[in-house]
Amino acid sequence: MTLLLGDIAPDFEAETTQGRIRFHDWIGEDWVVFLSHPADFTPVCTTELGYTSKLKEALDKRQAKALVISVDTLEQHEKWIADIEDTQNTRVNFPIIADPGRKVATLYNMIHPNADAKLTVRAVYVIDPDKKIRASIIYPPSTGRNFDEVIRLIDSLQLTDGHKVATPVNWQQGDDVIILPSLTSPDEIARLFPDGHRQLRPYLRLTPQPRGTQRR
Repeated sequence: MTLLLGDIAPDFEAETTQGRIRFHDWIGEDWVVFLSHPADFTPVCTTELGYTSKLKEALDKRQAKALVISVDTLEQHEKWIADIEDTQNTRVNFPIIADPGRKVATLYNMIHPNADAKLTVRAVYVIDPDKKIRASIIYPPSTGRNFDEVIRLIDSLQLTDGHKVATPVNWQQGDDVIILPSLTSPDEIARLFPDGHRQLRPYLRLTPQPRGTQRR
């Protein structure tokens, strides 16, 4: 099964370190960062899960939450959490799915046989409250993810959902944004962007980031 942007994220039931969940019910009205890890008790994963735990406040501000999966058992997860908390000076505050049968990992294309037939790659899916896949990133097992980029990505998605703009290269919160080329009416542009704009080309118009960014 190939998962594309805009597809409904497949639903599933699974056991996690915080109890059994049905994925779509668990999403509720939140955004979700769904992460896969190659295996428990591995060094890169340990640092990643520690950092994810420290992002809870940032995710809460964005009405978002993390969900993690690997192909190990619930018992292994529980033992690994102790290592994560001890070495990363944090508390693991999100559920980790036990998927020893690799059913969920297969459903989400997290196993790439030419990389490793048994373990999941480092996949990232950003899923919105409508259960749609809004972004996906795949890293090799040897490379840790940049979670600051995941937060930036969520900020961009939420901003562009609420306003008729796109975010340019290396955009960060507070930077100028791009007015969508589909907006051509000067009156509508003036109404939507009262702080004005700079036209570099007819298709490239920059405006200050709109205030009152809407969250889904």
